[in-house]
Amino acid sequence: MPMTIEQQESRAREILEQLRPYLQADGGDCAFDRLEDGIVYIQLKGACVGCASSLMTLKMGIERRITDEIPDIKAVEAV
Repeated sequence: MPMTIEQQESRAREILEQLRPYLQADGGDCAFDRLEDGIVYIQLKGACVGCASSLMTLKMGIERRITDEIPDIKAVEAV
């Protein structure tokens, strides 16, 4: 049975909370912004802003984890 939008958002928020300590260990952080049309939008903060590795962290770390656990999510984008 597919997840509702509310369930998808709740699970995406939970996953971000699990990943935040890893970002914070390097001086960065992230926050959930919104879920719209199958895309999770997050705000990158701290050292993640302007970091050359932030796109890799976003796509290979955060996006991979979220899309693996929530099949209806197509992508994760930074705002």
